[in-house]
Parts: sequence; C-alpha cells; structure tokens
Amino acid sequence: MLQELSHMDRITQLQDEIQQLLTIMSSSIAYLTSRSNFLQVSPEIPVTKSRNADKYDPPDVLEANKKELVSDLIVKAKQVEYLIQSLPEPDPEEKQVERLQALEEEMAQANAEYVQAVNRAKSLHGQICEVLRNMLDEPDIVQDEAG
Repeated sequence: MLQELSHMDRITQLQDEIQQLLTIMSSSIAYLTSRSNFLQVSPEIPVTKSRNADKYDPPDVLEANKKELVSDLIVKAKQVEYLIQSLPEPDPEEKQVERLQALEEEMAQANAEYVQAVNRAKSLHGQICEVLRNMLDEPDIVQDEAG
C-alpha cells in the first residue's frame, strides 16, 4: 500500500484515506438509519412509528451488514493509523527556526538581485529610448554618413 513516497505524497494519501474513512462512516450511518426497523429499547418509551417490511432489512441481514460496516471501518482506520505512523517526525523547533532564517536570507538576496535586474532593465530601456530619439531627431546626420 505505501510505496516510498515523499512527505507531501504521504500527507495527500493520508488526506485521501481520511476522506474515505469519513465516507464509510457517513454511508454506515445512512444505512443504519434508513434500513433498520424501530425497536423498543426501554419499557417506558413505546415505539410510535413503524416501517413497511420492504423498507427495512431482516434482522439477520441487518446484523451481517453491520458486521461488514464495522469491518470496513476498522480496516480503513488501521490504514489511516499506518499512514500516520509512517509520517516523519517533525524537525526540532531550533532546526525549523534556522531553516526559516536561511530561507529568509535567500529571499532577501533574491529580492535584491531582482531589484538590481529591474533597475538595469530600466537603465537599458532609457538608453535605447535616448538612442532612438537621437536617430529620429537627426535624420540628416544618418543620411550624410550613409551617402
């Protein structure tokens, strides 16, 4: 079930398994509430509703289905537990702080390089605009040199 996965792949797989577990739980509750008959559980509280026989499962079928639902829940819960156990231990807080500081320094350096590149691009743009203006303002000089 669990191949050699990256940490994010494991987290994604864990999310998928938890979603499936919740789906099984929801389906189980929906089945139990819609396919069981009303039974009196206390002598003080009478059953005031009943269902048609085609609307609920016979007791033996209901019991078999409940066991299957419980089995499905247990298997999926064990899969979720296994995935949780396979997740790596988080780094110590000091190491996380060091890593964040290093990333912050890298980001500041990259930002400085970006600002430098933008300024260089603006400078080159200004130079090109100036050359083009000179060429357009002085067409006679270009023709004299060509002729």
